[in-house]
Amino acid sequence: MVKLNKIYTRTGDNGTTGLAAGPRRKKHDLRVESYGAVDEANSAIGIARQHLAEHPPLDRMLMRIQNDLFDLGADLATPETGKKLDYEPLRIVKAQVDRLEREIDGLNADLEPLRSFVLPGGTPAAAALHVARTVARRAERRIVALQDSEGEAVSAEAVAYINRLSDFLFVAARWVNDHGRTDILWVPGQNR
Repeated sequence: MVKLNKIYTRTGDNGTTGLAAGPRRKKHDLRVESYGAVDEANSAIGIARQHLAEHPPLDRMLMRIQNDLFDLGADLATPETGKKLDYEPLRIVKAQVDRLEREIDGLNADLEPLRSFVLPGGTPAAAALHVARTVARRAERRIVALQDSEGEAVSAEAVAYINRLSDFLFVAARWVNDHGRTDILWVPGQNR
């Protein structure tokens, strides 16, 4: 159980932050950047949710995703070191990835076929979901860079989850644009 009695501790005043299992890392460390980018994606989804009063099922999906993103942040903040911990670390699991895939498929089934790339926009909800999608992609790039760093471990499920998330947000943006009917499509070379 998380217990936050005091918000500031002054322990980060030297430019470091503590990982979940205790070790300290510089605040610009790629692991810290990775879970920080996940937090940014979560915040962007929170903004998008403010535009979904007319779409309660999608809002409920996004609320579950926001909770999953805290799980992902905890996963990233507790690197696998091979050392025994006093607790079971929280990890992203395949069931979370599978749920995202089912929800993508469900939303996508209602969409008009796509015949061009989609420009971010349309309704305020779609525009906000596109912003969240691009932030999720940035988080994915950071997580994959972390995964590729020597001495760092990131689970396949964590990478799959963040990859599916941006797909989900793209499909959700189209879904709130009247099931894709009011998408704004890219017209190649239109302004030459």
